[in-house]
Amino acid sequence: MAENKNSRARIEANNRYNAKAYDRINVAVPKGRKDIIKAHAEKNGESVNGFVNRAINETIQRDGE
Repeated sequence: MAENKNSRARIEANNRYNAKAYDRINVAVPKGRKDIIKAHAEKNGESVNGFVNRAINETIQRDGE
């Protein structure tokens, strides 16, 4: 039988990979702002994570760092 893609083993393997491959940053925004950010990202065909990463990268590039 094929392993369920959401099995405990698969979730744990994904978590281990993510811990090795990515740093995490938590961002706090004022109440209601998350919905505005999400709507903007979706309007541009992006996830919230993709939008935040793009915004960071563009700001770093613009600031010449």
